[in-house]
Amino acid sequence: MSNPLLDTSSLPRFDEIRPEHVLPAVRKVIADQRAELDQLLSGGQQPDIDALVAPVEHMGQQLGRIWSPVSHLQSVLGSKEWREAYKQALPLLTEYGTELSQNADLQRAYAEVARSLPEGASEESRSAVEHALRDFHLAGVDLQKEAKDRFKAIMQELAEVQAEFEHNVQDASDAWSLHITDEDNLRGLPESLLARAAADARKEDKEGWLFSLDFPTYDAVMRQADSRDLRAALYRGWVTRGSDQGADPKWDNSSIIERILALRHEAANLVGFDNYAEYSLATKMADTPAQVMEFLRELSSHSRESAEQELAELTEFAGMHLEAWDVTYWLEKLKQEKYSVSNEELRAYFPAKTVKEGLFTLASQLYGLDLTPVDDVATWHSDVCYYNVSQNGAVLGSFYTDLFARNGKRTGAWIDECVTRESLKGNSALPVGYLVCNFPPPNDKGVSLLSHDDVVTLFHEFGHMLHHLLTRIGFPSISGINGVPWDAVELPSQFMENFAWSYDVLTRCSSHHEIGRPLPREMFDKLEASRHAGAALGMLRQLELGLFDLRVHTEYDPGEPAPVLETLTEVRDEVALIKHPGFNRLPHAFSHIFAGGYAAGYYSYKWAEVLAADAYAAFEEAGIFDADTASRFRREILEIGGSRDIMDAYVAFRGREPTIDALLHQTGIDT
Repeated sequence: MSNPLLDTSSLPRFDEIRPEHVLPAVRKVIADQRAELDQLLSGGQQPDIDALVAPVEHMGQQLGRIWSPVSHLQSVLGSKEWREAYKQALPLLTEYGTELSQNADLQRAYAEVARSLPEGASEESRSAVEHALRDFHLAGVDLQKEAKDRFKAIMQELAEVQAEFEHNVQDASDAWSLHITDEDNLRGLPESLLARAAADARKEDKEGWLFSLDFPTYDAVMRQADSRDLRAALYRGWVTRGSDQGADPKWDNSSIIERILALRHEAANLVGFDNYAEYSLATKMADTPAQVMEFLRELSSHSRESAEQELAELTEFAGMHLEAWDVTYWLEKLKQEKYSVSNEELRAYFPAKTVKEGLFTLASQLYGLDLTPVDDVATWHSDVCYYNVSQNGAVLGSFYTDLFARNGKRTGAWIDECVTRESLKGNSALPVGYLVCNFPPPNDKGVSLLSHDDVVTLFHEFGHMLHHLLTRIGFPSISGINGVPWDAVELPSQFMENFAWSYDVLTRCSSHHEIGRPLPREMFDKLEASRHAGAALGMLRQLELGLFDLRVHTEYDPGEPAPVLETLTEVRDEVALIKHPGFNRLPHAFSHIFAGGYAAGYYSYKWAEVLAADAYAAFEEAGIFDADTASRFRREILEIGGSRDIMDAYVAFRGREPTIDALLHQTGIDT
């Protein structure tokens, strides 16, 4: 039987791919590519773009097309079999990736390409080579053998322990439940959530209601449950996942965090950096940790007075001292009282299907795109849909959507690459992506109702997807989101969020699930008026996370145990107004920095938010559907991938560098 993973001639054969296919496929492609690379480097040809860079880029593309479905399936299915297959193959892949990055012969060949590039070489050709040479250095290509081997071993172990971190968080989340039999504890909760909790209880042959820790459940309880005890129970479950305070010590990430920080610090030292934060910033817009620290603290200083006023108003409204599990609930109540905005009332207007169709209409209006569903594509779950994106009859790319929460699926929302755009000698491919969310599953009528926050999330992820799909760069390593500085990669996504606050857009994205009417203007006006409620407190929360991330990676001392919780306490004392209890273990489920790509880079959300707010201001000045402004944004930002300095690109779009003023104005913070 042929291995379906090795068929990269078309889309992944999700109906055929099994965990047992993973290891043989990874072993074969790595072996084949090692032989191909040896042949490339020993062929005696003068290295140039066509003879060297194009085939190496294609090798990366082929490996990605095999590994992408594997990584994806272990995230969205989460079975033991998929996890084990992923775990077995990951060290092989990591070893091979580091081996390539440390290949001195390959580095010298790229250096020769750089020296011999003709004067008229394209910007993207130069960028692809420059990025590669930078990455060779960051992977330790210049090191002596012993240090090289140690760097390789570090990268391999890091990949393994970061995956273990994420799996612990997921397992702890999936294992947690709260059984409720007293209906009085459920006042305030929406019927849709109660129906799901009752169904989950029946599955376990229990009376009453069974609550889990999937995000839709957690979010609904924190916003709407009148029972303070219920909110406190869900809060405790959420903030102790993967920690020593959780239900089972086997999922405690404490030692894993320590190990991750130690390995990152050692790797950074090996290639000449004082700490991992400096290493991380080598590929970002920001220059130094001190610059980032100053940026975060400047935002904090601008936000603090407004946040203090928000908290004072909220405390007075609640008539009580507010604990961490009270804030979201009372903020929701304040919005209802002050602005007559009910999250549940709003939800009735946002069926997921309608929101998605309205979002696609917006993409058509801004960029002239047609998004068409395709039915005969193999998927991994019945919830999944597939779309072609075309313009003037020509397909530009495609993407899958997997929007609803389910057990075993990784929490959160994200996009990922399935296929990266490629247009090089002898090879071409159009981009394909995955767009994944964890919205409330459809009810017994087949309807999933989204909160406005969910709508914003979908717009955010779709912004990332457009960045992936609309690229015109043919080198996979700098195509789409690849090669884009991490603190700029959130620009397209956060930019798109702004359209979810436009009435003209929301009328297309809304239709009451019973009466079929779009969101009334008066409800939107109330929603918009409530936009700034708690915004400064939310700003401080994000700054807290960014400062914590930066400090633990900047200040790590290999001679001492990492003071992770102590650092968190100090950061909270500096910027946070909402006090958290001693059992709070935020770091232990902070997957963005300990399992994802945001290590010493979480600040990038705020950094990119400055860019996004300033960019959207250009649309507001010209009219948010202005064709010329949209065309310029597409050309200068969405299409260029990592081929150009992002600040130069931004100035080409905006006519100047960004300022924080638009973000502060958008957040309702007085400067």
